[in-house]
Amino acid sequence: MTFNRMTLAVLAATASFVAATPAFAGTCPAGKTAANALDSAPTAPSNVTDTVIGSVDLAKEIGVANRDLRMRRLVVQPGGIVPLHSHAGRPALIIVVSGAVTEYRSSCSVGIDHAAGDISSESDGISHWWRNNGKTPAVLLSADVKARD
Repeated sequence: MTFNRMTLAVLAATASFVAATPAFAGTCPAGKTAANALDSAPTAPSNVTDTVIGSVDLAKEIGVANRDLRMRRLVVQPGGIVPLHSHAGRPALIIVVSGAVTEYRSSCSVGIDHAAGDISSESDGISHWWRNNGKTPAVLLSADVKARD
């Protein structure tokens, strides 16, 4: 393979990797960052399934007592709601596998849309809730650190 062909092959491989890398989302649109009390936020789930698909006891792994790292699969039906909750002491990463959802966050005055492939970072005590405003189910994978009950 000549240098030019090798260079093209490396560039093509890099481009396909970059295209396959999920986009970090969850930032408030420019000019919309503001305290949002979420006064009318729903407090009960609706049309959503939440299945724990795996967990790790962090005390055994890294010495963090009474905490689990868990992976969950959430399916939010059209019109479905993941109710208001806080991420104080409970960081999480969410990836939208399919469909789309809108997040309503305590630090943003408008909803934040998340499409398939987007990742949302949830930490720093953020409070929020999610709604599927679309016409197809949204499938999310959530990895979070949770206190043991």
